Amino acid sequence: MKLNPLYLLVLFSNIAFAQLKTENYKIYNTQSKSICSLDEMISSLARADVVFFGEEHNDPTGHQLELDVLQKLYQIHGKKQALSMEMFEKDIQQVMNEYLQNLIREKNFIKEARAWNNYTDYKPMIEFAKEKELAVIAANAPNRYVNLVTRKGLSALNTLNRSAKKWLPPLPIDTATGAYYQNFLETMGGHSVPGMEIYQSQNLWDSGMAYSIKQYLQKNKKARVFHVLGRFHSDEKLGTMAKLLKSNPGLKLSNISSFSDQSFKEPDWSKFSKLGDFVIVTNPELKKTF
Repeated sequence: MKLNPLYLLVLFSNIAFAQLKTENYKIYNTQSKSICSLDEMISSLARADVVFFGEEHNDPTGHQLELDVLQKLYQIHGKKQALSMEMFEKDIQQVMNEYLQNLIREKNFIKEARAWNNYTDYKPMIEFAKEKELAVIAANAPNRYVNLVTRKGLSALNTLNRSAKKWLPPLPIDTATGAYYQNFLETMGGHSVPGMEIYQSQNLWDSGMAYSIKQYLQKNKKARVFHVLGRFHSDEKLGTMAKLLKSNPGLKLSNISSFSDQSFKEPDWSKFSKLGDFVIVTNPELKKTF
C-alpha cells in the first residue's frame, strides 16, 4: 500500500510532539510513591466522581495536560463527563450554554462571559466540550461579591437581595481554620493579615465552586466532573475540595497538583507528596503563557 507523504508528515509530527510533551512533565503517584504515565493516572482518576486539576494559571504544559485529561476522561465516560471551571462565574452560565449550543459568536461569548485575559489557555477545553456536547459548569462566585467580602467581610453578603443571593452558596459560609488558614498566611508572605476579610473572600471562592459542583451532581446523578482551578484551592485536599466533601461525604474525589519547579530534572517528591493524589512537575524553562 502506498502511503500519502502528507499523511506520513502529519503522523511523524504528532509522534514527535507527543514525545516533546512527555519530556516537559513528570507525574508522581503519591499513593504508590512512584512515577507514572498519563494513562496510568487516568485509570485511577476515572474511578472518581470529581477530579480536581490544580493548575498554575500561566503554565503552558499544565494547560495542555488539562486538555489531555479531559479528552481521556471523555473517552471513558462519554457525555456523562462534565467540565467545571474556576475561570467562569456562576451568573454567566446561560452565556456559556448559548455558546456551547452554537447560538452566539465567540466574540460575544468572550465579552459577556467575562473571560479571563488568558482565555486562549482554556479555549481548547471549551471547544472540545462544544464539539462533544459536554456540559461546562461556570463554577465561581461572581467577582463583584468576592470583592464585596474582601472590602467588608462575609457579613456584607447578608445585605444582598434574594436575586443576588441565587448566585452564591448557602449562607452563612464557614471560614476554614487550621492548615488551610496557615497555607493562606504563607501565600500572603507573612504570619498575619490585617483583618480577616481577604481570607473570608477566599472561603467564598471555595464555597462557591464547591456548591456549583454539588448542584450539578444533584441534577445529573450519574455525571462525572473534571474541575479546573488554581492549585491553592485544592492542594492538600483543602479549600474547594474539602468544602465539597464536607457537604457530600459520599463522593469519591481525586486531585492533581500541577506546577513548574526548578527541581524538574530531579524532583524531591517527598517535598510534594502531601499536595494531592498525583503531583505533576513541569519544565520551568518553557515560556509562560503570560
